[in-house]
Amino acid sequence: MANKSYAQYCGIAAALDRVGDRWTLLILRELTFGEQRFTDLRSALPGIASNLLTERLRDLEADGLVEQRELPAPAARTVYALTASGRRINPVLRALAQFGLPYLGDPGDRKVRPRQAIFGGLAALLDPEAARGVDLRVRFELDGEELWLEVRDGRLARPDRTARADLVVAGAANALVELYRGADPASLGDRLEITGTRAARKAFREIFPAPDLSIAG
Repeated sequence: MANKSYAQYCGIAAALDRVGDRWTLLILRELTFGEQRFTDLRSALPGIASNLLTERLRDLEADGLVEQRELPAPAARTVYALTASGRRINPVLRALAQFGLPYLGDPGDRKVRPRQAIFGGLAALLDPEAARGVDLRVRFELDGEELWLEVRDGRLARPDRTARADLVVAGAANALVELYRGADPASLGDRLEITGTRAARKAFREIFPAPDLSIAG
């Protein structure tokens, strides 16, 4: 660590000593979605070289943020996962996503991964004050992938997939990005369909407000 440390007695510097290298935060982002094989990470991060990914994972393991796990048969494979210490990065990633959203620009026809659209974007917009006292369970069906998001009394919670969704959002992930960037739902046509009660749709728009895009000007 000494050769890449900022050597400053500062919490921000100490954090950057461990997660400030290029690609490290994006690796941690992927691991917040759950256990990942090495090949999963390579697929999700197409710009990273295999040897660099190996080096970053090794550093994260040395710092106690990531661990390897062996899945039982029939899978019998090695996966990477966040440790309890590594999961402390979650609110940091949400804060970074919230900071970065105004700088993204319109997604247009770009390929947007459903998980990133939801957990790297929409979830970062959660307004705890607006969501206080609100319980909302949302099922997303984006580009053929089913994902869930649940809010309980102002906080994101582990979704109960056995319960009925209050809201179903189906369509294209990039259309969801346009929606939470402030697009009129009517302008999205058949690219995104939101079904649920009027109260659920109203709660969704209120607790996930569009970011202030003026700050990116």
